Amino acid sequence: MNSPVNPPTTTISASEFKQQKQSPESKLQVIDLRTHAEVESEFLPDCAHFPLQTLNSEELQDYLEKQGHDSSQPLYLLCASGQRAAKAAEQLQGDLDNPLVIVEGGMNALKQQGINIAKGAGNVISLERQVRIAAGSLVVIGVILGTAVNPGFYGLSAFVGAGLVFAGVTDSCGMGMVLARMPWNN
Repeated sequence: MNSPVNPPTTTISASEFKQQKQSPESKLQVIDLRTHAEVESEFLPDCAHFPLQTLNSEELQDYLEKQGHDSSQPLYLLCASGQRAAKAAEQLQGDLDNPLVIVEGGMNALKQQGINIAKGAGNVISLERQVRIAAGSLVVIGVILGTAVNPGFYGLSAFVGAGLVFAGVTDSCGMGMVLARMPWNN
């Protein structure tokens, strides 16, 4: 691997990405950072899949070299909403020579733009929805147990609420990282 020159990380809107992808001479290198289960459910054709929870810059660099990908060409980072792509860019910055481009809004925005998304055989829901379901369920359980069993169980709801606030402030979700490693997401 060449010594990294730290090219800047940029963003691209879903509509701009669609225009570039549909260009006849387009050979975009897109890295899908979603979980295996999310990719099995739906995917953008011709993407390389490197889940964020196991992303390794050396493995990605080896893959790019085997594909003959020019290090001056950008890597387009894609996830469901753009948040994992931003985290991947932070993680990869300085380890790769390629410019990193975050696809704003991720797969959700691409679907709204009408980009051809292939349907797979899987039917797992997105990681973001899994987090919302798990957090909401824990809050409800905490309220029910706090009311019916012991007021100390209200602490569970408070803990989940504090975790959501922390996730919003730091843009880092511990529950999402745990859920991404669950068997149904691998």
